[in-house]
Amino acid sequence: MTLQSIEIVKANGEKARFSIGKLRSSLARTGADKHVVQRIIDIVRDELYQGISTREIYNRAFALLKNEQHVYASRFKLKKAIFELGPTGFPFENFIAALFQYSGYKVEIRQSVQGKCIAHEVDVMVNKNGMTNLIECKFHSEEGRNCDVKIPLYIHSRYNDIKAVWQEDKQSLLEGIWIATNTRFTDDATQYAKCNNLNLLAWSYPEGNSLKDRIDRLALYPITVSTLLTNTEKKFLLEKDVVLAKQLLENSYLLDHLGISESRTPKIINEMKQLCNLVHRENS
Repeated sequence: MTLQSIEIVKANGEKARFSIGKLRSSLARTGADKHVVQRIIDIVRDELYQGISTREIYNRAFALLKNEQHVYASRFKLKKAIFELGPTGFPFENFIAALFQYSGYKVEIRQSVQGKCIAHEVDVMVNKNGMTNLIECKFHSEEGRNCDVKIPLYIHSRYNDIKAVWQEDKQSLLEGIWIATNTRFTDDATQYAKCNNLNLLAWSYPEGNSLKDRIDRLALYPITVSTLLTNTEKKFLLEKDVVLAKQLLENSYLLDHLGISESRTPKIINEMKQLCNLVHRENS
């Protein structure tokens, strides 16, 4: 049995050919050096079998990375960590707002905006250089659920209602609207958005400037990637509107409120610093 003949089962039940290139790329994004990456690939490759799930491959690679260095495992679990921002969509909205805020935008969250016909609650409003963009967030708490064309159709109609009266009482110009999701858009949704100049932001879209690209480039990782914080601790921090590792470093006193021991605190702080690229990466 060759690697080319091995079929894997994705989260949505679809089958696909195993790609060693995709695995290598995912491992390399963690910051692990090429020797560590190759060693993990060799182990995973030897354990492959026909019909293995992507979850099994992920869990094995994650465990091996964690044995090398916790921060590698933290970066590797980024996609899963975004799902852990649920079950409500509020932490995801806060996360998207934070991504734009740390990119130089002034942000407002969950604002009521009057349209020509009705008022609309806008998830995130961002402003830079006198230009305002509206952002609607569509969060899914499980893999395999994508945004179909009904999403941009609905949001486009809301945007047009707001745009019809925007300039009557606003100080800034309305530049456009974004639709952000933690999963994917269907081909019809992407085609409709392109045709109507809607901006889409998804896990792997657009190429080179997707959600995962922006997070890696800006080192703006959600606290849910942590391998040291418990789920209860993460939930507490999310409820305090702390969604980024960077924000936890800026509000580290919250670790005291959680009653985290003196021995764990510096380890958590160091993990957050590594995620934010504030300390030298090993093997860089």
